[in-house]
Amino acid sequence: MKTSRRSAVVAGAMLGAALWATAALVTANGSARSAEIPFVDHGGIRDWQADGNDGLWVQDSRRHWYYARFLGPCHDIDFATSIGFVTAPGGTFDRFSSVIVPGWGRCALVSLKPSIGPAARLK
Repeated sequence: MKTSRRSAVVAGAMLGAALWATAALVTANGSARSAEIPFVDHGGIRDWQADGNDGLWVQDSRRHWYYARFLGPCHDIDFATSIGFVTAPGGTFDRFSSVIVPGWGRCALVSLKPSIGPAARLK
C-alpha cells in the first residue's frame, strides 16, 4: 500500500513539473512563443525525434527542446534514420524552414515553439 502511494506521489510530482514547464513556455496571450534555432556560431541541432507524421521534436546544441509542427503530413519521417534541416538564408531553423526526408521529400513547417521534449523522455 505504501509503495503504491509513493508511486502516485512521484507520478503526480512529475506531471506537475511537466505542466509547470509547459506553462512557463506560454506567453501572456495564451499561445507559446515562436522560436528559432541558430546554426551559425551556435552549433545548430543536436537531436530530433519524430511525432508521427504531424511534427518533430528538435533539440538544439544547448539541449533546449522545440516542437516543429508540419504544414501537412510528413510521411516516412518515423522511419527515417537521418533528415536534412533546411534553414533560412540567415542560418536559422524557424517556422519558415523545412525538413527533407530521404525517399519522401520536403516537409514545410508551420510553427516552431519551445517544448519540454518528447513524452518518452519524461519517464
